[in-house]
Amino acid sequence: MIQHIVMLRLKPDYEGAEFAAVMAGLARLDIAGFDGFQHGPNHDVENKTPDHPYGFICRFDNLDALNLYASDPTHQALGARLCALCVGGGDGIMVMDLDV
Repeated sequence: MIQHIVMLRLKPDYEGAEFAAVMAGLARLDIAGFDGFQHGPNHDVENKTPDHPYGFICRFDNLDALNLYASDPTHQALGARLCALCVGGGDGIMVMDLDV
């Protein structure tokens, strides 16, 4: 299984309705091997990522499914909308893909 972990450095004035729509869109993706989506605020108990107050995790059956997600046009469109909500665009998004 691959866990696609995304941490977001949201703009202070990001549009909440647009953000909610992007999260809902990601949750509805219909991609073979896409096995779950969760999102929520970062509590940052160890004070390691205070600039990334929100994040999400996608689960994939395997690396092939993650590659399908990466190239999916709906995902790419949602990603562009998400970049617009983050400080520095894509630079405000930290991504890790863990093979677990």
